[in-house]
Amino acid sequence: MVVETTLENGIRVVTEAMGETRSVSIGVMVAASPRQEREGEAGLAHLVEHMMFQGTSSRSSRDISRMMDESGGQMGGFTAKDYTSYTATVLDDHATYALDLLGDILLNSEFSEEALEREKEVVLREIDGENDIPGHRVHNALKAHVWQGHSLGRAVAGLREGVKGFTREDAIYFMHGHYLPDQVTIAACGHLNHEEIVSQVRDSFWRMLGEKGPDSVVSATFHPGVVVEDVDVNQAYFSIGIPAPAYASKKRYLIYLLNTLLGGGGSSRLYERLREEAGLVYQIDSEHYGYKDAGILVIEGSTLPEYLMDVLTLVFGELEKLAFGRDPVTEEELWKAGMQTRSQFCIASENTHTRMSRLATQYFYFGRHIPAKEILSGLGGVSLEAINGFCQQEMREALGQAAVAVVGPESSETFTQKDIAALLQRFE
Repeated sequence: MVVETTLENGIRVVTEAMGETRSVSIGVMVAASPRQEREGEAGLAHLVEHMMFQGTSSRSSRDISRMMDESGGQMGGFTAKDYTSYTATVLDDHATYALDLLGDILLNSEFSEEALEREKEVVLREIDGENDIPGHRVHNALKAHVWQGHSLGRAVAGLREGVKGFTREDAIYFMHGHYLPDQVTIAACGHLNHEEIVSQVRDSFWRMLGEKGPDSVVSATFHPGVVVEDVDVNQAYFSIGIPAPAYASKKRYLIYLLNTLLGGGGSSRLYERLREEAGLVYQIDSEHYGYKDAGILVIEGSTLPEYLMDVLTLVFGELEKLAFGRDPVTEEELWKAGMQTRSQFCIASENTHTRMSRLATQYFYFGRHIPAKEILSGLGGVSLEAINGFCQQEMREALGQAAVAVVGPESSETFTQKDIAALLQRFE
């Protein structure tokens, strides 16, 4: 049901028909992100994304918002570590208008000085808001440490002083250098006809011309260690990271299942051990973050400062038992993780926006569509021997490169950076 067409100017259009729906989700994915930012440009890709909604030569920012509201749809954009995405979900009757609007903002945005100054202030509020949320702050601190000096370690929104200094010329130069046809994939899912979508994309994007070619990927080096930030909060927020496979790794299905059984729900190892048995945390989660050339397995939560060392010791104890085969993954755990992950995949597949995002992401990272049958087969094909072999080889090595970030109260004397570093030394 997935059909692909490359337009004359180089834009790739992929669609997936879902005849049982009335909605259409459209996404424009552009290979323009912090990856392409030069020295001193941290946050520029994100600011450009903001500016795309601030008015074109024929529509004001209010016109853009009003058009989407009148259609009953949703429109937005976000900047990720590897790409920038613009999306719209509308009734099938309004797909033409949504594509016209997306084409207009990507080709005809004016980047007025007044709008730029206003959006810079908005981004500064966004940066301040991130810093005010301890869970976000500790997550950003972890990535900033492990990938220091690399775009993966930088906050997508950038730094305050850098954002303040951006000019209209900076934004336009970045857009013209990276918003090019061979860097764009347009995906659509829902109640649609492929040829009609292709025709509408051609009408809306025919003036996008040029060719950039692939970017050279600069590999990210993972830096172990500990970072502690003193903040006026009541709890200690922690973020633990160990190296993991990149997004398109052949071991991706294995890491999905390992992540699920480790910290992906109320019956996961970490949740049962730290919440249900020890009562030391309210919530603890794990997540695999995969990018073009790197990945990280992150375990996060919060606890009272006096319990932090106990929590970290228990978390690393669970990882150690997996890595050294003292408490390997069982057949039941693997079965449960497989059932949970496959069920979540199938439930999410009923949503047109999810299907569109999945389709665009697959083409971005793999250059092709990966059918649901192949994904479910991949998840079901992970053997007990394979997952325990991964734990006892690659996870054991990864533990020697572990990093920990903590955001906690300034007055706390119940833990120190030296205490946490000593805990990590046992794996070196």
